[in-house]
Amino acid sequence: MEAAPRCAFVIFGVTGDLASRKLLPALYALHRSGVLHPETEVIGFARSVKGDEDLRERLGRALHEHVDDVDEEAWSALARRITAVRGAYDQDGFATLAEHLGQLEPRDHIYYTSTPPEAYCPIVRGLADTGLSSSEHGFRRLVVEKPFGHDLESAQALNAEIAAVFDESQVYRIDHFIAKETAQNLAVLRFANTLFEPVWGNRYVDHVQITVAEKIGMEGRGAFYEQAGVVRDMIQNHLLQLLALVAMEPPARYDADAVRDEKVKVLRATSCLEPDDVVLGQYSASEDLPGYREEEDVARDSHVPTFAAAAFAIRTWRWAGVPFYVRSGKRLDVKASEIVLHLKDPPHIPFESSEALRADRLVLRLVPDEGIAFRFNAKAPGRGIEIDRVSLEFHYREGFRGRVPDAYETLLADVMLGDATLFMRADEVEAQWRVVEPLLAVPEAEPELYPAGSSGPVAAQALLERDGRSWHDPTDG
Repeated sequence: MEAAPRCAFVIFGVTGDLASRKLLPALYALHRSGVLHPETEVIGFARSVKGDEDLRERLGRALHEHVDDVDEEAWSALARRITAVRGAYDQDGFATLAEHLGQLEPRDHIYYTSTPPEAYCPIVRGLADTGLSSSEHGFRRLVVEKPFGHDLESAQALNAEIAAVFDESQVYRIDHFIAKETAQNLAVLRFANTLFEPVWGNRYVDHVQITVAEKIGMEGRGAFYEQAGVVRDMIQNHLLQLLALVAMEPPARYDADAVRDEKVKVLRATSCLEPDDVVLGQYSASEDLPGYREEEDVARDSHVPTFAAAAFAIRTWRWAGVPFYVRSGKRLDVKASEIVLHLKDPPHIPFESSEALRADRLVLRLVPDEGIAFRFNAKAPGRGIEIDRVSLEFHYREGFRGRVPDAYETLLADVMLGDATLFMRADEVEAQWRVVEPLLAVPEAEPELYPAGSSGPVAAQALLERDGRSWHDPTDG
């Protein structure tokens, strides 16, 4: 990676889970690799920090918990540049932050909202009221974590609040899914190879599946999930971003504006096929796993969905007639994130085989073991024609030397370098909310229950089976 310029990196909500699990390990990795400028300062803002040493000790414990091979010398060098500002998101808190930043050498500032979403607007106002949003003496960049609103109306209000203080070019709405190597590799796969782009569309693709399956349950996020549910938590952002990356047209150049222009075009052309093409489910207790309604901070009669599957249409010349099936859920039987392009059957098959012929599939795996697999039919050894399935596979960890950087590592470096290609623009976020409005409008009837640790609701299988299709098995390459 290119070395980043020095800056003051402010983390609002530094004592929270995201800062401990993702931001600190990413900053540490960038520091070890030499991407983080040696004079970059990291400022942690929170009400509960008691001082610099207290924060360093907290973050040190978190780093050792989430990183396997901590180099103590490297951590010590980074820790010396971590300082704390104790305060609330009020006038006094931001005045203290302004005074603290004024004493530091870096004049370029990055503000990261590692906070609950209700703190976003107070942070933006506080930065404006104390002059910390002014770029007169250096760049100012605001990183906003999801969720970007609760629905279209609230997303528009949040974007308006931010736009009153920051120019769109200063705002980085972050979605770590699109920074995973396989997601980024979609563009290279299509636009840097002659083989793939000609078949990438309705002439050869029968349908597309996008799956984000999780084995975990709430993990202490019950209160958040009661407000969000799976559609807001996963479909509106992660899965629609992947859909847009699959379906976008080739940009004139691979930069922030051109790429995001193409994604917005896709999202504006995307809609649910039919109102009943939505399946909502909720996991129930199984032999050794609790149900959603038994989770902490969850109502015992909750109707909040923990699983959603839907069929979308993209009304463009390239994708007309090709359904995009998306699904995501908690407490499923596998942990997997993947994009699968199911190609059409050959027009004529001259072979007789005891095995039923299956369509070719291009599988792009994001989790686990990032990579790409092409599943196709081949002749099995022996006399006569017996057809079997074979696979050509590429794994990032085996295909390239060195470690695969974490998504947050890539994204934080991009923020420091001012590259917004992997971040969302205001109109992109609003277009995503328009796409999921029909899913949010589904009446809050009893969601279909599925046992924790299973493959999900039965109705999700029927969503594809009615058209003679089936979900790809993530364990099948």
